This record gives sequence, C-alpha cells and structure tokens, in this order.
Amino acid sequence: MAKQIKKKRINVPEQDPNARIHNFNEVALGYTWDLAVEEASRCLQCPYNYAPCIKGCPVNVNIPGFIKKILDRDIKGALEVIHGTNSLPGITGRVCPQEQQCEMNCVMGKLGDKINIGKLERFVADEARKQGIYPDIPQVEKKGKKVAIVGSGPSGLTAASDLAKMGYDVYMFEALHEAGGVLIYGIPEFRLPKDIVRYEVKFLKMLGVHVDTNVVVGKTYTLQELLNEYDAVFLGTGAGTPKFLNIPGVNLNGIYSANEFLTRINLMKAYKFPEYDTPIKKGKTLAVIGAGNVAMDAARSALRVGYEEVYIIYRRTREYMTAREEEIHHAEQEGVRFMFLVSPVEFIGDENGHVRVLKLIMNELGEPDSSGRRRPKPIPGTEFGLEVDAVVFAIGQKPNKLLYQEVPELKTTKWGTLIVDEKYRTPLKGVFAGGDAVRGEATVVLAMGDGKKAAKAIDEYLSGEEWPAEIKPASFW
Repeated sequence: MAKQIKKKRINVPEQDPNARIHNFNEVALGYTWDLAVEEASRCLQCPYNYAPCIKGCPVNVNIPGFIKKILDRDIKGALEVIHGTNSLPGITGRVCPQEQQCEMNCVMGKLGDKINIGKLERFVADEARKQGIYPDIPQVEKKGKKVAIVGSGPSGLTAASDLAKMGYDVYMFEALHEAGGVLIYGIPEFRLPKDIVRYEVKFLKMLGVHVDTNVVVGKTYTLQELLNEYDAVFLGTGAGTPKFLNIPGVNLNGIYSANEFLTRINLMKAYKFPEYDTPIKKGKTLAVIGAGNVAMDAARSALRVGYEEVYIIYRRTREYMTAREEEIHHAEQEGVRFMFLVSPVEFIGDENGHVRVLKLIMNELGEPDSSGRRRPKPIPGTEFGLEVDAVVFAIGQKPNKLLYQEVPELKTTKWGTLIVDEKYRTPLKGVFAGGDAVRGEATVVLAMGDGKKAAKAIDEYLSGEEWPAEIKPASFW
C-alpha cells in the first residue's frame, strides 16, 4: 500500500503575542521530538543529486539527508550531515529566508504544504545543544600557513570554520567585545538568542580558530601589518554604516539609526537599564522608517522596551515590503501599526532639541524603477504630522570605510562595497572579501555562502594558484 502523504505542515508552537511583547524570549518555541518526526515524515526524500531544496540552499545543506536522520531519531547523525556544509545551523534555522531558498524549491509543495526545513534544522541544532552534542572534530594535517579573518559575522565565521577544517591556522579579529557580528548586535534576542551564537562560536574555537575581540583592524592593526604576518586575509567586515534621509531636522535628539538602536538593546542590554548602564530613550510613540527585516526588528524591540504605539512608515504598499512574511506577521500580531504610501519630509523638535513631530507626505505609485517595484510619487498638498517621541531609520546600511579608506589598492563601487572577482579576490594580492562588505546589506546565509566560496579560493591561492594581474569584477549579483 502506498504511503499516505500528510499535506499539511506541522506548525511550530509560539509565545502568545500579548505575553511576548513584554519579554525578549524567543517567539517560536521550536519542535518537540514528536512534532519534528511528524514534520520530517512528510519529506519525499528526493535523491541527493536531484533534490531541488539542496540546489536552493546557498551553502548546499544535504536537506533530505538530515531529515532522514531525524526520522531515525539520530540527532548526532543529523547534526553531522548539516555540519558537512553549514557550521551555523542554530543560526540559519532561525534567520534564513527559507521560503525564498530551499523551501521555495521543495517538491512537496506540488502536493501540499512545503516542508518546514528551517524549523527542522533549528530542531537539530537545539536538541544537540540541549544534549551537549558537538560534531566530531576532523583530524586534519596542518598546512603551516596562517589566515586572518577580519570580522566575526556570518561570512567570517563560515570562512574561519572551513579554513580550519582544511588545516590552516585561523585568526579572527572582531572590533566589538563579543564575537558574532550582526548576529550579536543586530538581531534581537526574541528572534535569535545570543546563547545560540555563543554555542556556535564555541565550536569554532574547538576547531582551533583563535578569536580576538576589541581589535579594530584599520586602527589596532593596519591591513598591511596583517599581510606582513599572515599568508592571506579575508575581509568580512559587514555593512555597519547606517543611511539617513537628508531632510530638515534629521539631527534632532531621539532620532536613531536602527544599527544604534538595536546595538544598544541587543549587545548593550538597554532593555535591562539600570542593571546595565546603557540607557535608551523611552516614550509613548516611536516611528520606524523602512520595511525590511531590520525595520521589523526595531519596531518589535521598541514595543518590548515600553513604547505603547509603534509605527512602520513605508513609502510603498505592503506587497512591496522586503521583510520576511513571518516577521511582518509577527509584527502585526504584536500590535505594530503600518502606515503605507507615506514618506518623511521633515522632523520638528521642541525647545530642547528633541524630536516631537514627524512630518509626512502621501504618495501614489508610478512606473516601476530599477528594482522592479513601482516608484512612489509624493502627492502635493497631502502633508500631515505624526507626534512621536523617537524615530528609527531602517532604510539600509553600507560598509564602514575605516578599514580600507587608506588602502588605495582596494577598490569600491559607487555604493561603497568592495570590488571582488568571481573568486572573491580584491585587487590587493592575498586579500579576499565577502558578505555584506561586498554585497551591501544581504541575508545571513548569502554571507555564509560567500564565506564558504572564499575559503575554497583562499585554499587554492595558498596551494599555488597565481594571483591575476587584473581583477575583473564579479557578476554573481
């Protein structure tokens, strides 16, 4: 008799919205063993060489392979399968946009709901952590060469892991006081608990990676000093410089970049003030300008630090928002208010220089722009004011130029991103780059994919591959 296929996805239990807006605990509670096995049983087990889900994963995780191990209740085996290509499953299982990658290609979607691949990956990582299980440490022959990794975000962590497994001595440098980059300072606890990041970093150290924090490359060490000591350097410095709108009043107090707002809350624990000596402005109403995942993170964090009314200000309509649907849904559940087809034109402050009114103008949508989205056009005479106590800009970030502004050999695009070729090589011999420093603001798993490919290219270079006389800019984005 043919196996009965369960068409409906097994959903993950979540905190009640009315409770979770008062805490920073994780929203999704994760699968139990029984729920995980039930969801895993829906997988059609496509052959490895065919499985579209694997092809849709930027780091090519053997998805049917680890799901089969869940069915066998073999958590160590499932973890080993994932770690074959992905050293950060507890992170990717939470923050990857699976719906746009592996799950989008899931064959089960032709018969019913697509497999909940991300939540199953998270289950494996969480269950292993709960049991104190790590993957086996590979025994590799040391190559006697040293690689420096600048930045400990997703691309840097991945490059470091892969290079260590190849036998290189890897040294990672992080400017802040804790490793993890955007995973630590940018993504809120309720979406990515920091203990998960620390657990993944601990495994990196078990592989032999040296992690130095409070080191600002460009100040503590120059890039040339690293090149003098190391055989190759990988720049995974991310995109940490915020963008603002050049409109009147933008320098008033109470106007934050999302970067500062979230760093104060996540890394510096402003939500526990005065237990932690990092204040953040409190008030009744806060507006977030932007509609991506970072905007959702800022808005939902604002509710949790005590704001009563939180608005998302977006110049287009809901269908054009770039945030994950899950994050938008959670924000709506929690009471975040959405104002569509409006753009800021001015900030008005009080006598003490604090923002008090956000002046907005209504838009209508015109012809599509280069992104394929219809361009917003202001409607004259439709200006109105929104009373606010604080405003957060979440309209994107660009790379910080501190590291390479005095290194003329490194070339940048008009957006400030580093120019690399198809092998992530910069014009400076021995220096590679990837992640947001190259792409601009992108996803965690795309940065990880860059880290993997760059590690392979570094290995080829250190194994004798000639450095090209000219770097031809890559065409992969």
